[in-house]
Amino acid sequence: DFVMADLGVSSMQIDNPERGFSFKSDGPLDLRLNPGKGISAAERLQSITQNELQGMLIENADEPNADIISRAIVSKIRKGNKIKTTKQLQEIISDSLSSLPDMKKDDIKKACQRCFQALRIDVNHEYEALFNFLEKLPESLASDGRVAILSFHSGEDRLVKKSFKHFEKQGIYKEISPNAIRPAAEECNANPRARSAKLRWAIKA
Repeated sequence: DFVMADLGVSSMQIDNPERGFSFKSDGPLDLRLNPGKGISAAERLQSITQNELQGMLIENADEPNADIISRAIVSKIRKGNKIKTTKQLQEIISDSLSSLPDMKKDDIKKACQRCFQALRIDVNHEYEALFNFLEKLPESLASDGRVAILSFHSGEDRLVKKSFKHFEKQGIYKEISPNAIRPAAEECNANPRARSAKLRWAIKA
């Protein structure tokens, strides 16, 4: 009758330097939601091509300087350097952007955040998991069943929006949210991580 999906990563995981989700503190460049499964971000970067990395940064994080950043990372690896820690990756990204005109410290910080996000999505196959969930969702909902999905970046929100519109056109959803619902300023002040949140809902026919 009702499905609520929160696509956010646990704050406890993000704040744990051993997990490698953030560059606030140095830690191993892991980024896996399940450390016992798959390969780490450090391992992923060792065999990646520049085109592949550039595409990842664009698709997973809408990074405007994906070409410059991907070139710098791959060049470093090709010279025999291994990127094992979060600070090492942050420094490479920061150095590659620092000479660009009008590039401020805050712009560089946001670029680093986008790159870490893109890597995390790739390592954990997050888009594939979300796509499978959205495809199977109509079969799981009862008639008049409702779903609400909370996403935290544009790539996730695009997938949710596209899926809802697709199934609405097919008559499977009888109503969907016309726009994404955003948190109010007071909520963002109380919880800064809510700033990027978008909520969309749908009702099954």
